[in-house]
Amino acid sequence: MNETSPKAFVTGWPIHHSRSPLIHGTWLRELGLAGSYERVAVEPDAFPAFLAGLAAAGFSGGNVTIPHKEAAFASVARRDGAAEAIGAVNTLWFEDGRLVGGNTDAYGFSANLDERLSGWRNAEEALVLGAGGAARAVVHALTEAGVRRIRILNRTPERAEALAQSFARPGLDITGAGERETAARLGSADLVVNTRAPVPGEAPPDLSALAEAALVTDIVYVPLETPILRAARLRGLQTADGLGMLLHQAVPGFERWFGRRPSVREDLRQALLADIEAGG
Repeated sequence: MNETSPKAFVTGWPIHHSRSPLIHGTWLRELGLAGSYERVAVEPDAFPAFLAGLAAAGFSGGNVTIPHKEAAFASVARRDGAAEAIGAVNTLWFEDGRLVGGNTDAYGFSANLDERLSGWRNAEEALVLGAGGAARAVVHALTEAGVRRIRILNRTPERAEALAQSFARPGLDITGAGERETAARLGSADLVVNTRAPVPGEAPPDLSALAEAALVTDIVYVPLETPILRAARLRGLQTADGLGMLLHQAVPGFERWFGRRPSVREDLRQALLADIEAGG
């Protein structure tokens, strides 16, 4: 490290739980690059000043997580197409002295399924459980992959309907409804995506109506096998956990800040699993 080495960060409030430093630190060592990646805790009221001081602090860019993603979206000079579609920014970098915001969550979701859930891009109908910010990224990824029928179900039907409406366009059959319709919708779904955090004591949906060839994934990675993934495994369905999404979404930012594209390898996945098990 020296004063000219690239510096990157992850910021949120709180941020002590972030595993991004483990990911980026591993890649820096593997690639033999001079640089650093650190956690920076920033309260919401201090976030505008933090962004304004990035260049002076010597940062090349960084990651943004809860609760700053929407504030970053509103503050950058330019946004990439994914950030515009999702309505949130999770990655920052500079272009010609201007702060640019992107969103790599949809990329991370797709890259994870490309690696671990063969055939997902052939799905004709996807069922998305949940309608929060993560679901927006998932829906964007599904539309980019060419899925033409998307059903969004949420505890609050109005949120699902609003999310569906925000992505509505000719040629895309997308609807939102309440989670009570889950059983009725499972029979026609080729791909089920859960974006909801597990609720202690709550049973997963009954997956008996899913076709034998249906695919199931969860973007949650703690626990690694969520209730819905366990139910899918017991039914003999092909599944993918959410840890790969965390890993793959980090790749584009690292490449922008440090100039090399890293690889998502099994040893890094295992290091993350060990960190999770240790409560790190």
